[in-house]
Amino acid sequence: MSTVIIERIKKEIEGLKLDQVSEEIGVVRAVGDGIAEIGGLDNAQMMEMVVFDDSEGKSLEEGIENDSVLYGLILNLEEELVKAVVLGDSTRVMEDMKVKRTGKLLSIPVGEDIVGRVVNPLGEPIDGKGAVERKKDMPIERVAYGVMERSGVNEPIHTGIKSIDSMIPIGRGQRELIIGDRGTGKTTIAVDTIINQKYEPEESRPICIYVAIGQKQSKTAGIVGKLEEAGAMEYTTVISTSASEPSPLLFLAPFAGAAIGEYFMEQGKDVLVIFDDLSKHAVAYRQMSLLLRRPPGREAYPGDIFYLHSRLLERSAKLSDALGGGSITALPIIETQEGDVSAYIPTNVISITDGQIFLEQDLFNKGIRPALNVGISVSRVGSAAQTKAMKKVSGKIRLELAQFRELEAFMQFAGDMDDETKARIESGQKFTELLKQPQNQPVPFYKQ
Repeated sequence: MSTVIIERIKKEIEGLKLDQVSEEIGVVRAVGDGIAEIGGLDNAQMMEMVVFDDSEGKSLEEGIENDSVLYGLILNLEEELVKAVVLGDSTRVMEDMKVKRTGKLLSIPVGEDIVGRVVNPLGEPIDGKGAVERKKDMPIERVAYGVMERSGVNEPIHTGIKSIDSMIPIGRGQRELIIGDRGTGKTTIAVDTIINQKYEPEESRPICIYVAIGQKQSKTAGIVGKLEEAGAMEYTTVISTSASEPSPLLFLAPFAGAAIGEYFMEQGKDVLVIFDDLSKHAVAYRQMSLLLRRPPGREAYPGDIFYLHSRLLERSAKLSDALGGGSITALPIIETQEGDVSAYIPTNVISITDGQIFLEQDLFNKGIRPALNVGISVSRVGSAAQTKAMKKVSGKIRLELAQFRELEAFMQFAGDMDDETKARIESGQKFTELLKQPQNQPVPFYKQ
């Protein structure tokens, strides 16, 4: 009798499931301006995703495709609590609401399908064409590749803009800043560069990523329309954040662009990323930092504003052949006020990038488009990537144009000119006319 009981007890013990699931759950102590103060998350990490528990009891995995899941991102770790920014509608967050840790750092789902789509900074499609197939999660924040993992810039990326391809060549893996006042044609240069990639052979054609940071929705829709019309959306992804969205999403947008770029770069492909524009990105980060009660510095920007842009732009690279030889070329855009290139954010980004294309309001108003100031514009590493044929043709253009602009300014005060000066001015005027180009009509390299 006793053996039967013992056997039964043994069976019962074997059938017991002792899988304990432990979840760390915190509570919202206070919420305001899109920032939630959360207590009870003692083991939380910086840049970790948390879920605000108003998702109707769904688990995190079930709720990923569901709009009802509300995420937060931990950005401040303090003694008694953590501060998280709400990635979405912050009016849904209430005091005493439960908050679950996910144990995952912020990442974006990527796959081959993401090409040709319009997504938000969390990788969710916003073009109404259905879900994107998730092949891999790429971390939004990541340490850039080291020196030994990179190779030199030696292949050109053709913009289709004669004045840039001849005088300020851009190489694959380079970071070239486009800087100028509002309405001087910065976005036009970026969009023309994307459109021009359709003339590249398919095997070497870069995948393009256009990141709209805090732009008007009508402007972004117009750009997507232009790209579709030109047949460029086939190899382009657009990451869109509008001016009405919360600052955390604007802060994440360029990092999401870099993460998608790294996914394709690691497959040995070339990628072109455009950040339009980093001035609005800096303003969004300043707003977020002030709300998180971080100490302000110059122009009320936080102390790590330089590090924000340097760690982003350092992720563009030309990888060594051992790692597949892929590349990310970055074209960040900065908007200046009254042509002031020596302001805080412009000087920061100029010092991080490998050169800048400076667009001038006066030239634009004269009808010289692209309104390129040849004197200040420079490409520090692009000449190594320029083709021999283009080098031969364009050798003296830059110097002649720079001299012509100086002479032109001087001749407003001088009366008569000698023959040599007249010849220089005529030559400069011819070059200026030659390099003018209409909008959205890039010239393929073989025609240049």
